[in-house]
Amino acid sequence: MATGTEPPATEPEHRGGVRSGTRAAISAPHLRTDRWWLAPAVTAAGLLAFVVYSTWRAFANADYYAAPYVSPFYSPCLAENCEPMRGGPNWELFGSWWGISPAIIILIFPLGFRLTCYYYRKAYYRSFWASPPACAVAEPHATYTGETRFPLILQNVHRYFFYAALLVACVLTWDTVLAFRDENYAWGHMGLGTLVFLANIVLIWAYTLSCHSCRHIVGGKLKHFSKHPVRYRMWQWVGRLNARHMQLAWASLISVAAADFYVYLVASGVFDDPRFF
Repeated sequence: MATGTEPPATEPEHRGGVRSGTRAAISAPHLRTDRWWLAPAVTAAGLLAFVVYSTWRAFANADYYAAPYVSPFYSPCLAENCEPMRGGPNWELFGSWWGISPAIIILIFPLGFRLTCYYYRKAYYRSFWASPPACAVAEPHATYTGETRFPLILQNVHRYFFYAALLVACVLTWDTVLAFRDENYAWGHMGLGTLVFLANIVLIWAYTLSCHSCRHIVGGKLKHFSKHPVRYRMWQWVGRLNARHMQLAWASLISVAAADFYVYLVASGVFDDPRFF
């Protein structure tokens, strides 16, 4: 029986973010007992390792060409200070005023494509920003605005970076064709580097075409698949690739670093490229 002397009811104290007054009053940060932190930690370590390596190689401005191989970080080479590559992608759009590494010019496009990629967003949102770090683990941020404000609203340019990534993939395909030459530019030869470049370009194309934007471009806005059988087949094929977008993202990230590192080893004289024929 209420007497009017009871203390007024107070709302339980909650932290910010998802722990609002409408959620259950659980004192523990979460109820997970497994190693939920392992996946975001491994992801952060892998991405950080690539960032450190690619930054070093991009600013090194050396050991990126050993005929007939050119590092994918430096292709196409758009500055006047590039090493001359016979038959290679030497397009001197930036004159003598460009003094730093030419890799900085071209890496903007594949880097922008990967940074705005749907999978990579998930990867670094969870690993670096803890937004959220794992399922059923609340993020530490007091508010959530998603990708509606600067700078995350820039993620919407992903479709345009996709077009740029297609052009870069075409250039890397030509680099792979040129890898069927020897050090004297004679055709009809194949070395270990050729196989490295072949594996890399296959993974680059698979990752690029498995993009969600590619799937939408191929089959989006169609009301009747039966009236567009070719686009429907392409949409199905891209959809199968898209189901493995995460695996292709990691595989292509490793392969492009491996291709660059192989060129670095050959160009710096660590070993000679083994030739099969």
